[in-house]
Amino acid sequence: MRYRVLVCLFLLFACVGCQNSPSKLDEWMRLSSKIKVLSTTSMIDDIVSQIGREKIAHLALIEGAMDPHSYELVKGDSEKLSYAQVIFYSGLGLEHGASLRHQLKEHPKAIAVGDQIREKNPGAILMDRGQIDPHVWLDISLWAEIIDPIVQALSEVDPQNADYYQTNGQEVRENLLKLDRALSEKLQTIPSEKRYLVTSHDAFNYFTRRYLHEGADWKDRFCAPEGLAPDGQLSCQDIQKVINYLRDHQVSVIFPESNVSKDSLKKILSVCKEKGIKVQIAKEALDSDTLGTSSTYQSMMEHNVNILYEAWNE
Repeated sequence: MRYRVLVCLFLLFACVGCQNSPSKLDEWMRLSSKIKVLSTTSMIDDIVSQIGREKIAHLALIEGAMDPHSYELVKGDSEKLSYAQVIFYSGLGLEHGASLRHQLKEHPKAIAVGDQIREKNPGAILMDRGQIDPHVWLDISLWAEIIDPIVQALSEVDPQNADYYQTNGQEVRENLLKLDRALSEKLQTIPSEKRYLVTSHDAFNYFTRRYLHEGADWKDRFCAPEGLAPDGQLSCQDIQKVINYLRDHQVSVIFPESNVSKDSLKKILSVCKEKGIKVQIAKEALDSDTLGTSSTYQSMMEHNVNILYEAWNE
């Protein structure tokens, strides 16, 4: 009896503690000397946090499995955007939801890190059917280029700690480029005939060019039924394109994405079964437009490479 009473008291106090503990948003909104930094995606937010560390209060606007391509503002978002001293967003057409795009345009300190990459290295930016491909974070060597504009923006708002941000930024860059080389070397150990990637939507062009490349034919290494934003309707031509690709390259496994419905892949799988083409959907999903279950950008990229490495080595 005494044991049950103690357990009940413990659970009661635990619940009270949970109710009283401030949320991440409450912490971010609280007045302090820290710079209030808002990033649209978790991939940006994580790099910002690694550079700013304890000097900043950081928050991601679009979290979980929400699609950043067509994200529209919800209740409370306008307050976050107006409260932020600095906003970092991907740009390159990623955040094309009208309400969010308008707010970003109006904010005096909103910086499009992807556009900064494009200005510095325009030849590195890919086009897909006449549209700019915004998925630059799936190439670590390119994503490392957002460090300079982040360091610069934080230093302008907080000049007393400019050296601190510069030092941290250099450390983050070195770690990213080291990981970039390691992941590239790991995937290059996979036989060339196996390095053909099929996912839900056209998010992995930069990834393919950097990590699955085989000279000039890298474009032939990746195929997806849906376009740059996974919000369209599949046509018969879309399905047939992928079917032909699977057959031509003898692809036996296709990869879902953590924030995209599996419906398109299931339709393809159904047609493959009718045609006698042996294909299966991988058990684990790749992370494309979000960090998924990963805690950091680096672990997200490692997660993707490990899934491919293990599947292609079976």
